[in-house]
Amino acid sequence: MNRQPVLEGDRLRLRPLRPGDRDALHAVARDSEIWAMHPSRDRWQEPVFRRFFDEALARGGALAIIDRATGGIIGSSQFAELEPEIPDEIEIGWSFLARAYWGKGYNAEFKRLMLVHALRHFERAIFQVGEDNLISRRAMENIGGVLTDRTRTFERTGVMVRHVIYEITRDTFAITPLT
Repeated sequence: MNRQPVLEGDRLRLRPLRPGDRDALHAVARDSEIWAMHPSRDRWQEPVFRRFFDEALARGGALAIIDRATGGIIGSSQFAELEPEIPDEIEIGWSFLARAYWGKGYNAEFKRLMLVHALRHFERAIFQVGEDNLISRRAMENIGGVLTDRTRTFERTGVMVRHVIYEITRDTFAITPLT
């Protein structure tokens, strides 16, 4: 699967993230309210964001989310590297949007674009969400994400943070609010 496709929706265009996108994307990410419930609450800080951005470029799979009406970058998301031990799934994550776009269907639009692309190649897409990140958990439920019994724990700023895993399969995608 091409992890950095160009995907077009009614209001959004997703394209590969480029080194020259750093400043425009940081202009979005420096809003600390975006990260208030996120496990990486300090990602709005420039040095932390720079590390996040550089890692995204190095990993591949990172996409800039563009508002087609303005041409401006309004967020980012990523397709994870493939895990050979789980060949039938791919992770979509590291997603964020400018707050001006919250609650208006933009999250659903970019996730739908990514899911249509991913589910052509994989049986399921998973999404890891910080257990206490109620905003992202609600967003996952709003697009039809199914909470699994799988969890993962990661160190974030010196603290171990548990993540719950949502999934959308080819079959469940057909009955989500996204279709």
